[in-house]
Amino acid sequence: MTSATSNKTDTPAAGQSERSRSGQLDKPAADTETALATAHGNTTIADIVVQKIAGLAAREISGVHKLGGGAARAFGAVRERIPGAKASLGQGVSVEIGERQTAVDLDLVVEYGVEIGELTKAIRRNVISSIERMTGLEVTEVNIAVGDIHLPDEDDEPAEARVE
Repeated sequence: MTSATSNKTDTPAAGQSERSRSGQLDKPAADTETALATAHGNTTIADIVVQKIAGLAAREISGVHKLGGGAARAFGAVRERIPGAKASLGQGVSVEIGERQTAVDLDLVVEYGVEIGELTKAIRRNVISSIERMTGLEVTEVNIAVGDIHLPDEDDEPAEARVE
């Protein structure tokens, strides 16, 4: 008589760990691949890419007047006056990027009359969804510093000089 043998496969079920030859548990194969790190190579994303995405996403929200602290805005105003120069989309945005995650810090000026708590919720939601959708990075935090408020009667342009 022949004894019945089971038809077990050596491949673990999805999500289960596999024992290596040394007997230790290896991590599941599904945990090692991400959209940015695959068996075929790695994708790196520069800080400026995430800065620009975050800056544009924040500016899309009604109630954001400008991004950047006082010094950054002053430098930006000078740069805008230079023929051919463009405003920096990363102004007022700093990021820290890891292999799979990123954190964002925003400095901004809000419009007078907006509810700042609701505004910052909307900014966080838009920044997180934009970065995660476009880069595949998980956004761990979006810190927002409201440095100023823009009043309706304030001009962005400096007053005309009284003398030439």
